[in-house]
Amino acid sequence: MAHQNIILASGSPRRQELMKMAGLKFIILPSDIPENVPESVPLEKRSGFLAELKASAMSVFHPRDIIIGADTTVLCQGRLMGKPKDEAEAKEMLQFLSGKVHSVFTGVSLIYSDEEDADTFISETKVEFYELSEAEIDAYVASGEPMDKAGAYGIQGKGCRLVKRIEGDYFTVVGLPIAEVVRRLEAHEADANGPRPSA
Repeated sequence: MAHQNIILASGSPRRQELMKMAGLKFIILPSDIPENVPESVPLEKRSGFLAELKASAMSVFHPRDIIIGADTTVLCQGRLMGKPKDEAEAKEMLQFLSGKVHSVFTGVSLIYSDEEDADTFISETKVEFYELSEAEIDAYVASGEPMDKAGAYGIQGKGCRLVKRIEGDYFTVVGLPIAEVVRRLEAHEADANGPRPSA
């Protein structure tokens, strides 16, 4: 991967932190495109669709670089939950999630150059919340943490207090299934370098 820059097409500080934690060198260029998804795309596939949309939009300007696009959605009982628009909506979302199991989908799209198709996958993790009291929800909303997060909580912050258990990759909930991303990058690099001659 030395000959190519890795571009993270996301402004999420949580995704950036995970990339750094994994030892990846990358450039941050958020893809600020309208997140329009056709109604024909199933809710559980929405994150993959948007991740590929973001990566493809950036690849146009950086055709020789590796682009990583990502998107996270929260789905509970058929309801898609994005980032709350205000504190009232954040409170309502948390009341809805209280005591229930919901799914967090993080879609990731890797484009290795504009000559290749996007390598897109979706990781799902199930999260169960404790029954939350009104006081607990009010205090969490007052902290400000829910406001820029899908589903109105951050598992890696104070939102950890809400979570009873998870089933799947913790980092999918944070916003990037980093181990799978690294493995796909390494597999692509191995393919690009071709088979090594036997001794």
